[in-house]
Amino acid sequence: MDLPGPIHDFLLVFLGSGLILGGLGVVLLTNPIYSAFSLGLVFVCISLLYIPSNSHFVAAAQLLIYVGAINVLIIFAVMFMNGSEYYKDLNLWTVGDGVTSVVCTSIFASLITTILDTSWYGIIWTTRSNQIIEQDLISNSQQIGIHLSTDFFFHLN
Repeated sequence: MDLPGPIHDFLLVFLGSGLILGGLGVVLLTNPIYSAFSLGLVFVCISLLYIPSNSHFVAAAQLLIYVGAINVLIIFAVMFMNGSEYYKDLNLWTVGDGVTSVVCTSIFASLITTILDTSWYGIIWTTRSNQIIEQDLISNSQQIGIHLSTDFFFHLN
């Protein structure tokens, strides 16, 4: 999809914020029904991220499989569970929550520092898969990955 720069940037920021808010909703909401709906929001945002990269089939498959089947199955499974047991214990903050938040925050901080320290301009994307010397690749799975990421996913011509 050939979108103008500001529209493309707005779309990425909007879908990225939807991913972050949906992921936080999955983790932080105590009601499992609301967490399942937040997971559905994450699945929708992930599938919509494929549309600007001209991968409409992958976006449709993501919507049908993850949102249409898996998320509905999760919601039905949660609805069949006994819902009253989640409201018996109103202890809002436990030691496990503190340990988990410290571990997750440290992993997040290490990922951010890794992303900021990486020289992204040194990574060279090839425009055709035949420019990659296939003898340099170690295994067949690497060759399959290169062909899938260049010929079938990014549509680089």
